[in-house]
Amino acid sequence: MRGELQDHAAAADAYMAWWTLAGVDGAVAESPVNWLRPMTVADAKGAIREPAAPTVLQEKPQSLDSFLGWLATDPEQPERRWPGAPILPTGGEGASLMVVTDLPDPADMAAGQLLADRAGALFDAMLRAIGLDRSTIHLASLFTARPPGGMVEASDLSTVADRMRAHVALARPRRLLLLGDRTIRALLPTDAATTPDGLRDFNHEGGIVPAVATFHPRLLLTQPAAKAECWRALQSLIEEVRP
Repeated sequence: MRGELQDHAAAADAYMAWWTLAGVDGAVAESPVNWLRPMTVADAKGAIREPAAPTVLQEKPQSLDSFLGWLATDPEQPERRWPGAPILPTGGEGASLMVVTDLPDPADMAAGQLLADRAGALFDAMLRAIGLDRSTIHLASLFTARPPGGMVEASDLSTVADRMRAHVALARPRRLLLLGDRTIRALLPTDAATTPDGLRDFNHEGGIVPAVATFHPRLLLTQPAAKAECWRALQSLIEEVRP
């Protein structure tokens, strides 16, 4: 019995010694500790420096040109984590139609422009059907680059959705065309008001602009049956967006 007690005592001592070596030598302390506080960092001379506060954009861009410059150069944009040069929006202010897609396809990244290759050819045909071409529209994407695997985080999607609302306010288009399910879910609430001609209200920082939502050309290439529904959506734009 005595030997057994000694064994238990030795095990307890070893257990406590292990926790002490791990740095846990007390269950409580006299002062509270914020365990979630970022760790301090020592510089080359051994002096303790507090971590730098996160960078906050003090003032949003106030013009379309400054917004595009900020989009191209700001190091805090989510796309800076991904490879490849960003594909910036094209077109000026006050366009009859602004088209917003979700993110560049691999062919877009290779070509350096949105809606390239076969999807681009179909998109150009869609524009011709409503009397427009790329030179007369404002074209942009939620994300200016493509993440690995085409997968984006929910937090990044929320960030670029807010960014796009500011973009639309500065671009001041007469109408919006939203392409693809991801774009629609990010920008257009399911309870958005719908007018008799099928246009839906898109709220942005400067007010409201009528919007049409339809399939992305990449889906139409694989599901031709969806083209009829897409055409019905585009018909509501025919008279509205002519220059």
